[in-house]
Amino acid sequence: MSTESEKDKLKKGKILVVDDEEVALNNLKYILKKVGFEVTATTQSTKALELIKKQDFDVLLTDLRMDQVDGLQLLQAMKYYQPESETVIITAYATVDSAIEALKLGAFHYISKPYKIDEVRKIVAEAAEKAILKRENKLLKKELEHLKGKVKIITHSPYMQELLKTAAQIATTDCTVLITGESGTGKELFARFIHEASNRKDKPFIAVNCGVFSEELLASELFGHEKGAYTGAVQTKKGLVEQADGGTLFFDEIAEMSPTMQVKLLRLLQEHEFYRVGGTVPIKVNVRFIAATNRNLKKMVEMGSFRQDLYYRLNVVHLHIPPLAERKEDIPVLAYYFLHRHASQMKKQVKEIDPEVLRVLQQYDFPGNVRELENIIERGVALAQGEVLDLSCLPEELKKLEIHTFRRKDGRYPTLEEHEIAYIKWILKETGGNKTKAAKILGIDRVSLWRKLKKYGLEEDVSY
Repeated sequence: MSTESEKDKLKKGKILVVDDEEVALNNLKYILKKVGFEVTATTQSTKALELIKKQDFDVLLTDLRMDQVDGLQLLQAMKYYQPESETVIITAYATVDSAIEALKLGAFHYISKPYKIDEVRKIVAEAAEKAILKRENKLLKKELEHLKGKVKIITHSPYMQELLKTAAQIATTDCTVLITGESGTGKELFARFIHEASNRKDKPFIAVNCGVFSEELLASELFGHEKGAYTGAVQTKKGLVEQADGGTLFFDEIAEMSPTMQVKLLRLLQEHEFYRVGGTVPIKVNVRFIAATNRNLKKMVEMGSFRQDLYYRLNVVHLHIPPLAERKEDIPVLAYYFLHRHASQMKKQVKEIDPEVLRVLQQYDFPGNVRELENIIERGVALAQGEVLDLSCLPEELKKLEIHTFRRKDGRYPTLEEHEIAYIKWILKETGGNKTKAAKILGIDRVSLWRKLKKYGLEEDVSY
């Protein structure tokens, strides 16, 4: 989990522009500032060299031929002082040899003058994205080193950060916790996080999936049985509740529990005691209870399929984990975490993820959530031939389709207007903010697009 101070160190879109022609410099500065980059600009290459030594930048955009210090020397300085940053060379004196030399020295791209504004914006944005991902990757390695031996919940989502704070605050209490969320969001991981942050961390954490047992088997698994309780019970067996004494018992898929078992669980939560199957003596336990479900328990109570008194016993503290589609800022950092984990397990040298892969992943809605993302990355690592996981490593359906689902948000379905706003913003992002191209793709004229932008308050939006 990253703290705010650590994330603040990752300056988004910080660009150093160097060109000894003031008109060209001001033009580039204007182009980049207009789309939201933080720009530092100078006509003096010696000053640029000092800035590289003292300040952090995501991208160096530099002219090639300059007095005293040329663009290739600045490129080498960036590689030495800021290895996570990227450099884009831009020049009016383009030759094959100079382009090859720049790329050999590690330039991200090489642009010839006269250039197209959209081309500059696109290339600088891609370079900044790659640099930021490398910085996040470096920070992630530090986070993972710090988390060795601990439960790992990797997130850059503000909502998830607050959720983790709440989980940490209630961990030291013994209150019952209900964790909700779609399958694959990490409900059991949260339960383990609470256990590890509690005073019970040195005692057992035991998880039981209520959806995989019949009523009779679940009772035997939870409460154990006395010798001779039924055919085949040749000796007394301690159940999971007894085994969890002093620690935490996690009930996954609690909504699948039968009405009879709900009654028995209610007594356990109220009295902290139970009977083994076939037993006559109550057994006291000191256990912390956490339950999880991907279903709406409140609606099940209204329909009569889940006990209201049990629901209130479980729902003392409610933590809802949002689907991955609602916290897409977590996709890159989780992707890199899974990349390192599976590369290590497979003993492969896959170290980077192509920015185009991350773009595709962030457009996908992940119905299987974090679990599905891990499966995709694991598959990608297995198929990767070199150090970079590229588009060839993704499943065909992800490479070929722009996949969007009509997912409910905050308990409701998005409106047609919300879909139109999202689609317009996406098209503007794809066209680098070019409204003429965007209007053509949308099948409307530029005036109609302008009206829609004004209607939705998007005229000055620089986050396309």
